[in-house]
Amino acid sequence: MSTLRVTAEVLTVHEHPNADALELAQVGLYRAVVAKGAYRSGEAAVYIPEQSVLPAGLIEELGLTGRLAGSGADRVKAVRLRGELSQGIVCRPQALAEVDLTRAAAEGVDFAERLGITKWVPPIPPTMSGDVESAPDLLPWVDIENIQRYPDIFRPGEPVVLTEKLHGSACLLTYVADGERVYVSSKGFGAKSLALREEPRNLYWRAVRGHGVAEAAARLAERLGARRVGIFGEVFGAGVQDLTYGADGRRETLGYAAFDVCAEIDGLVRWLDSAEVLEGELPLVPRLFEGAFDIERVLEIASGRETVSGRGLHLREGVVIRPVVERYSGVTGGRAIAKAVSAAYLTRKGGTEYE
Repeated sequence: MSTLRVTAEVLTVHEHPNADALELAQVGLYRAVVAKGAYRSGEAAVYIPEQSVLPAGLIEELGLTGRLAGSGADRVKAVRLRGELSQGIVCRPQALAEVDLTRAAAEGVDFAERLGITKWVPPIPPTMSGDVESAPDLLPWVDIENIQRYPDIFRPGEPVVLTEKLHGSACLLTYVADGERVYVSSKGFGAKSLALREEPRNLYWRAVRGHGVAEAAARLAERLGARRVGIFGEVFGAGVQDLTYGADGRRETLGYAAFDVCAEIDGLVRWLDSAEVLEGELPLVPRLFEGAFDIERVLEIASGRETVSGRGLHLREGVVIRPVVERYSGVTGGRAIAKAVSAAYLTRKGGTEYE
């Protein structure tokens, strides 16, 4: 899940092709459906992204009572309005009436706290939870921003790799060569430097033991002379999320696919090409494309059918974009990495979104 920021943005307004009373306000590559005439291109307004949880007063002010997602009808979710995908909310809240939104847009001011907007935290099923312990040596995963929100993360024509983004639950494993210690965690616990104690019913430990992830990490640490190795994989199957990729969820068939790997060598943590260092060691997420970055091509590949099962059982969640050569991004303030999510995935019915 990406970072929550509620910012002022300069808009580009387009006609709605199917509704005379509506228009489309563009932020980055996102478009949100708005009332016709409410905004003009070049003007600034506040953009509230998907997965934001709004306070009751703001919901009422925006006329959205009973129209948002979640059990409390307070969560922003992508929807189709008169056939057009609307992602996020564009508005000018009364609480910011005295704020120069154009200046705030230039300065990148975050209004989330001022407006009482929080980030939605997915529920944690019992099989994904458990007793935890402090793990300062755990290598955490990072939040990945959406390329449609930040289209300048990659340069046009930059060599990139697109891998399939799977709808499961992220499993973090860190192997520490000193003492041959193994830490297993989820993305949420990992962000707090907490590891899950081994328990045979725990989803992540079942995947780690069933696919030999710790053993693969130990072999990689030895080959590289690394103090620590972090392997990050997606656990999937029946009982994990609504998209199962044909895995029935039993221990011997619980799905697992590694999507990233890093290693601490000579005191520095380096991100490695998982296809290069883990090929033949572990199942890997499918690599869908390698070539010049083109945003239209990326969004095209993000849609379609999944390739994990080999049978195209259901829709594709999206893709993860990485440069061929790992680098820093001034846009993200960290790794140059992003995701693109398909519209069909965002608007599917009955979907689950566990951490």
